Amino acid sequence: MTESTEDRRDPIKVMVVDDHPMWRDAVARDLAESGFEVVATASDGDQAVRRAKAAAPDVLVLDLNLPAKPGVQVCKEVVAADPALRVLVLSASGEHADVLEAVKSGATGYLLKSASTGELQDAVRRTAVGDPVFTPGLAGLVLGEYRRLASEPAPAPDTDEPKAPRLTDRETEVLRLVAKGLSYKQIAERLVISHRTVQNHVQNTLGKLQLHNRVELVRYAIERGLDDE
Repeated sequence: MTESTEDRRDPIKVMVVDDHPMWRDAVARDLAESGFEVVATASDGDQAVRRAKAAAPDVLVLDLNLPAKPGVQVCKEVVAADPALRVLVLSASGEHADVLEAVKSGATGYLLKSASTGELQDAVRRTAVGDPVFTPGLAGLVLGEYRRLASEPAPAPDTDEPKAPRLTDRETEVLRLVAKGLSYKQIAERLVISHRTVQNHVQNTLGKLQLHNRVELVRYAIERGLDDE
Protein backbone atom coordinates (compact mmCIF):
# COMPACT_ATOMS: atom_id res chain seq x y z
CA MET A 1 0.00 0.00 0.00
CA THR A 2 1.32 3.42 -0.94
CA GLU A 3 2.08 5.70 1.98
CA SER A 4 2.04 9.44 2.29
CA THR A 5 5.07 11.29 3.57
CA GLU A 6 3.29 11.76 6.90
CA ASP A 7 2.76 8.00 7.23
CA ARG A 8 6.29 6.89 6.40
CA ARG A 9 8.47 5.67 9.23
CA ASP A 10 11.49 4.63 7.20
CA PRO A 11 13.56 7.24 5.37
CA ILE A 12 12.93 7.65 1.65
CA LYS A 13 15.56 5.76 -0.33
CA VAL A 14 17.11 7.92 -3.04
CA MET A 15 19.57 7.31 -5.85
CA VAL A 16 21.34 10.23 -7.57
CA VAL A 17 22.47 9.98 -11.21
CA ASP A 18 24.62 12.72 -12.76
CA ASP A 19 27.85 12.66 -14.76
CA HIS A 20 29.36 15.65 -12.94
CA PRO A 21 31.05 14.30 -9.78
CA MET A 22 30.95 17.51 -7.76
CA TRP A 23 27.28 18.15 -8.52
CA ARG A 24 26.32 14.50 -7.93
CA ASP A 25 28.18 14.35 -4.61
CA ALA A 26 26.72 17.67 -3.45
CA VAL A 27 23.14 16.60 -4.20
CA ALA A 28 23.66 13.24 -2.53
CA ARG A 29 25.21 14.90 0.53
CA ASP A 30 22.44 17.49 0.85
CA LEU A 31 19.76 14.79 0.63
CA ALA A 32 21.53 12.54 3.13
CA GLU A 33 21.96 15.41 5.60
CA SER A 34 18.25 16.21 5.38
CA GLY A 35 17.17 12.68 6.33
CA PHE A 36 16.97 10.78 3.07
CA GLU A 37 18.76 7.46 2.66
CA VAL A 38 21.03 7.72 -0.37
CA VAL A 39 21.36 4.09 -1.43
CA ALA A 40 23.40 4.59 -4.61
CA THR A 41 24.84 7.05 -7.10
CA ALA A 42 25.81 6.62 -10.75
CA SER A 43 27.71 8.62 -13.36
CA ASP A 44 26.45 7.18 -16.65
CA GLY A 45 23.32 5.60 -18.08
CA ASP A 46 24.36 1.97 -18.10
CA GLN A 47 25.65 2.19 -14.53
CA ALA A 48 22.41 3.90 -13.50
CA VAL A 49 20.21 1.08 -14.80
CA ARG A 50 22.34 -1.63 -13.17
CA ARG A 51 22.60 0.10 -9.80
CA ALA A 52 18.92 1.10 -9.70
CA LYS A 53 17.91 -2.54 -10.10
CA ALA A 54 20.31 -3.59 -7.34
CA ALA A 55 19.66 -0.74 -4.87
CA ALA A 56 15.86 -0.48 -5.35
CA PRO A 57 15.49 3.22 -4.46
CA ASP A 58 12.09 4.82 -3.90
CA VAL A 59 13.12 7.87 -5.96
CA LEU A 60 15.70 8.16 -8.72
CA VAL A 61 17.00 11.73 -9.07
CA LEU A 62 18.10 11.69 -12.70
CA ASP A 63 19.99 14.02 -15.01
CA LEU A 64 19.03 13.69 -18.70
CA ASN A 65 22.44 14.40 -20.24
CA LEU A 66 24.38 11.22 -19.48
CA PRO A 67 27.16 9.31 -21.25
CA ALA A 68 26.63 5.70 -22.41
CA LYS A 69 22.83 5.95 -22.33
CA PRO A 70 20.61 9.06 -22.31
CA GLY A 71 18.51 9.84 -19.24
CA VAL A 72 15.18 9.27 -21.01
CA GLN A 73 16.25 5.74 -21.92
CA VAL A 74 17.38 5.13 -18.33
CA CYS A 75 13.97 6.33 -17.17
CA LYS A 76 12.14 3.96 -19.53
CA GLU A 77 14.22 0.96 -18.48
CA VAL A 78 14.12 1.46 -14.71
CA VAL A 79 10.38 2.19 -14.66
CA ALA A 80 9.71 -0.86 -16.85
CA ALA A 81 11.78 -3.00 -14.47
CA ASP A 82 10.10 -1.57 -11.35
CA PRO A 83 6.84 0.37 -11.90
CA ALA A 84 6.85 1.41 -8.23
CA LEU A 85 10.07 3.39 -8.75
CA ARG A 86 9.53 7.15 -9.06
CA VAL A 87 11.82 9.23 -11.27
CA LEU A 88 12.48 12.91 -10.58
CA VAL A 89 14.42 14.50 -13.42
CA LEU A 90 16.86 17.16 -12.23
CA SER A 91 18.11 18.88 -15.36
CA ALA A 92 19.73 22.10 -16.53
CA SER A 93 17.42 22.05 -19.55
CA GLY A 94 14.02 23.71 -19.46
CA GLU A 95 13.42 22.96 -23.14
CA HIS A 96 9.82 21.88 -23.65
CA ALA A 97 10.84 18.93 -25.82
CA ASP A 98 13.10 17.58 -23.05
CA VAL A 99 10.35 17.95 -20.43
CA LEU A 100 7.73 16.19 -22.53
CA GLU A 101 10.10 13.39 -23.54
CA ALA A 102 10.99 12.78 -19.89
CA VAL A 103 7.32 12.61 -18.85
CA LYS A 104 6.48 10.25 -21.72
CA SER A 105 9.39 8.06 -20.61
CA GLY A 106 7.81 7.64 -17.18
CA ALA A 107 9.22 10.49 -15.08
CA THR A 108 6.95 11.61 -12.24
CA GLY A 109 8.47 15.07 -12.00
CA TYR A 110 10.86 17.52 -13.61
CA LEU A 111 12.91 20.07 -11.70
CA LEU A 112 15.47 22.50 -13.04
CA LYS A 113 18.94 22.56 -11.49
CA SER A 114 18.36 26.18 -10.54
CA ALA A 115 15.99 24.91 -7.80
CA SER A 116 17.02 25.51 -4.20
CA THR A 117 18.04 22.70 -1.85
CA GLY A 118 14.72 23.08 -0.05
CA GLU A 119 12.77 22.82 -3.31
CA LEU A 120 14.68 19.66 -4.22
CA GLN A 121 14.00 18.08 -0.83
CA ASP A 122 10.29 18.88 -1.10
CA ALA A 123 10.22 17.55 -4.66
CA VAL A 124 11.81 14.24 -3.62
CA ARG A 125 9.31 13.82 -0.78
CA ARG A 126 6.37 14.52 -3.06
CA THR A 127 7.74 12.36 -5.86
CA ALA A 128 8.12 9.44 -3.43
CA VAL A 129 4.35 9.36 -2.91
CA GLY A 130 3.51 9.76 -6.59
CA ASP A 131 2.73 13.47 -6.69
CA PRO A 132 3.79 15.06 -9.99
CA VAL A 133 6.33 17.80 -9.32
CA PHE A 134 7.33 20.36 -11.92
CA THR A 135 9.32 23.57 -11.91
CA PRO A 136 6.76 26.41 -12.08
CA GLY A 137 5.61 26.97 -15.65
CA LEU A 138 6.19 23.41 -16.77
CA ALA A 139 3.07 21.83 -15.24
CA GLY A 140 0.80 23.68 -17.66
CA LEU A 141 2.96 22.55 -20.57
CA VAL A 142 2.64 18.90 -19.53
CA LEU A 143 -1.13 19.15 -19.05
CA GLY A 144 -1.38 20.73 -22.51
CA GLU A 145 0.51 17.78 -23.96
CA TYR A 146 -1.87 15.37 -22.22
CA ARG A 147 -4.72 17.17 -23.95
CA ARG A 148 -2.98 17.01 -27.33
CA LEU A 149 -2.37 13.29 -26.95
CA ALA A 150 -5.98 12.76 -25.95
CA SER A 151 -7.16 14.51 -29.12
CA GLU A 152 -5.31 12.04 -31.32
CA PRO A 153 -7.36 9.15 -32.73
CA ALA A 154 -7.37 6.17 -30.40
CA PRO A 155 -6.46 2.74 -31.80
CA ALA A 156 -9.37 0.61 -32.92
CA PRO A 157 -10.79 -1.28 -29.92
CA ASP A 158 -10.21 -5.00 -29.65
CA THR A 159 -13.63 -6.62 -29.91
CA ASP A 160 -12.49 -9.41 -27.61
CA GLU A 161 -11.46 -6.92 -24.93
CA PRO A 162 -13.76 -6.84 -21.89
CA LYS A 163 -15.57 -3.60 -21.06
CA ALA A 164 -13.74 -1.20 -18.78
CA PRO A 165 -14.51 -1.87 -15.11
CA ARG A 166 -16.91 0.52 -13.42
CA LEU A 167 -15.30 3.12 -11.18
CA THR A 168 -16.91 4.23 -7.94
CA ASP A 169 -18.28 7.78 -7.72
CA ARG A 170 -15.34 8.78 -5.53
CA GLU A 171 -12.76 7.24 -7.90
CA THR A 172 -14.36 9.12 -10.80
CA GLU A 173 -14.30 12.34 -8.79
CA VAL A 174 -10.60 11.92 -7.98
CA LEU A 175 -9.86 11.01 -11.61
CA ARG A 176 -11.62 14.19 -12.80
CA LEU A 177 -9.45 16.33 -10.52
CA VAL A 178 -6.29 14.50 -11.60
CA ALA A 179 -7.20 15.32 -15.21
CA LYS A 180 -7.56 18.99 -14.30
CA GLY A 181 -3.92 18.97 -13.17
CA LEU A 182 -4.43 19.11 -9.40
CA SER A 183 -1.80 17.57 -7.14
CA TYR A 184 -2.77 14.84 -4.68
CA LYS A 185 -2.51 17.38 -1.86
CA GLN A 186 -4.88 19.77 -3.64
CA ILE A 187 -7.33 16.94 -4.34
CA ALA A 188 -7.26 15.90 -0.68
CA GLU A 189 -8.03 19.47 0.40
CA ARG A 190 -10.79 19.86 -2.21
CA LEU A 191 -12.54 16.63 -1.22
CA VAL A 192 -11.73 16.91 2.51
CA ILE A 193 -10.03 13.51 2.60
CA SER A 194 -6.50 12.46 3.48
CA HIS A 195 -3.55 12.49 1.06
CA ARG A 196 -3.24 8.75 1.56
CA THR A 197 -6.89 8.18 0.64
CA VAL A 198 -6.34 10.06 -2.62
CA GLN A 199 -3.34 7.85 -3.39
CA ASN A 200 -5.37 4.73 -2.66
CA HIS A 201 -8.14 5.85 -5.03
CA VAL A 202 -5.59 6.56 -7.77
CA GLN A 203 -3.88 3.19 -7.30
CA ASN A 204 -7.25 1.38 -7.34
CA THR A 205 -8.24 3.22 -10.51
CA LEU A 206 -4.93 2.37 -12.21
CA GLY A 207 -5.48 -1.28 -11.32
CA LYS A 208 -9.08 -1.38 -12.54
CA LEU A 209 -8.26 0.30 -15.83
CA GLN A 210 -5.01 -1.67 -16.28
CA LEU A 211 -3.03 1.55 -16.69
CA HIS A 212 0.55 1.99 -15.51
CA ASN A 213 1.10 5.60 -14.56
CA ARG A 214 -0.37 9.08 -14.19
CA VAL A 215 0.34 9.97 -17.83
CA GLU A 216 -1.91 7.15 -19.03
CA LEU A 217 -4.49 7.96 -16.35
CA VAL A 218 -4.77 11.62 -17.36
CA ARG A 219 -5.02 10.70 -21.02
CA TYR A 220 -7.81 8.24 -20.22
CA ALA A 221 -9.71 10.91 -18.29
CA ILE A 222 -9.30 13.61 -20.94
CA GLU A 223 -10.36 11.24 -23.72
CA ARG A 224 -13.63 10.81 -21.82
CA GLY A 225 -14.08 14.52 -21.25
CA LEU A 226 -13.74 14.28 -17.47
CA ASP A 227 -11.52 17.37 -17.36
CA ASP A 228 -14.35 19.52 -18.75
CA GLU A 229 -16.95 18.51 -16.18
